[in-house]
Amino acid sequence: MVGTGLDFEKPIIELEKKIEELKSFTKGQKLEFKDEIKKFEQKLEKVKHDIFEKLTPWQRVQIARHPKRPYTLDYIAAIMTDFVEIHGDRLFADDKALITGFAKIDSHDILVLGHQKGRDTKGNLMRNFGSAHPEGYRKAMRAMKLAEKFGLPVIAFVDTPGAYPGIGAEERGQAEAIACNLAEMARLKVPIIVIVIGEGGSGGALGIGVGDRVMVLENAYYSVISPEGCAAILWKDRLKAPQAAEVLKLTGPDLLELGVIDEVIKEPLGGAHRGVVEIANNIKETILRNLKELNKLTPIELVKARYDKFRKMGVFEE
Repeated sequence: MVGTGLDFEKPIIELEKKIEELKSFTKGQKLEFKDEIKKFEQKLEKVKHDIFEKLTPWQRVQIARHPKRPYTLDYIAAIMTDFVEIHGDRLFADDKALITGFAKIDSHDILVLGHQKGRDTKGNLMRNFGSAHPEGYRKAMRAMKLAEKFGLPVIAFVDTPGAYPGIGAEERGQAEAIACNLAEMARLKVPIIVIVIGEGGSGGALGIGVGDRVMVLENAYYSVISPEGCAAILWKDRLKAPQAAEVLKLTGPDLLELGVIDEVIKEPLGGAHRGVVEIANNIKETILRNLKELNKLTPIELVKARYDKFRKMGVFEE
């Protein structure tokens, strides 16, 4: 079914509706509109390329937040098998905004973890809109320690606007939980692959974002702050978020040039939600390719290379 779409997608949505109407009109009728449908489909492809190949950073942020975009559990179902979820941090509670569990990807036994958003109001309330509490980050670290014990690689899917900033979360040590994860992931003796699949906001993303390989999907973003937050601080006006998105350098190509990430994963034209099978296969291929390389390294080599990788970020010479 054709959705409502984003503002800049309106020409595409209108053409898709026209094509659907023509196709539905021909069902059970003797009338044929094959030529008209073909013309509209050709026009649709041209409009798609014109729009999606020239996206601004702010438009990519909007696609990263698209409500139909695949989330962590969607990718687990699409490319992994034998998933067994791990619950709770054994200290306070089970945070449903952050999923952890053991799974298989082809012949590889792995630990997979990632932020999870909801599809509707009830789901978003349960998942806290993908903003994890400290117990979520502590659960993730408990699981990663188990993975290290059994020599299993860690696959982390990042998709959060940021860690939850509520009073209760701060009282339970939100900053300490994230800081602990940064330190512990830096010295974890198994391969870690991090993929930003949607939003990669601030410390909430970094809490599971220290890896040997860090990748970003083509229409995802990875930033120290959201464009709206940046605009509110710099210009006292959240409506200037599009300008903030430009200067933050938060999209894949900019992050790659700055050395913050290792690879940009190609998405289907129009975003991951327009080709779930295609993007899932792209992610699977990327994971398997990088696992093959990382599995050749010893635990000592892994930790040293990971440490050096992050120490180089932000270093410059005059």
